[in-house]
Amino acid sequence: MKEKSYICGNIFRVLCMIKQLILVGVGGGAGSIFRYLASLVINRYFHPAHFPLATFVVNITGCLLIGLLIGLSVRYELFDKELKLLLVTGFCGGYTTFSAFSSENLRLLEMQNYYILFTYIIGSILIGLLAVWLGFLLAK
Repeated sequence: MKEKSYICGNIFRVLCMIKQLILVGVGGGAGSIFRYLASLVINRYFHPAHFPLATFVVNITGCLLIGLLIGLSVRYELFDKELKLLLVTGFCGGYTTFSAFSSENLRLLEMQNYYILFTYIIGSILIGLLAVWLGFLLAK
């Protein structure tokens, strides 16, 4: 009997993981579509000279959205784990990873972990830029 409950427990965990992956995937797909649409609209109506306005607007609105979602989640306990996976991890992650980066930095700031905060910010920007440059060179 113990072996049967162990198997059922494992099957349940696998099904839960599949459900979570589907939620993140659906949210991420929707977020990616909204990012693309936002970029189309911004680039059509605004013509910034040498400034990546579409990416900038998406990053800032994504940060605002993830802040609102997390804030509402904490303040009103509106979201269960599945809704957070769909909206925060999925949608916001598909819309912009910068929002996740910014919310992680806020958490470090709130914990007053300044060394890791600045290391993470500077390291992400500088090493990220270096990685893009290296990838570009490797592709040549």
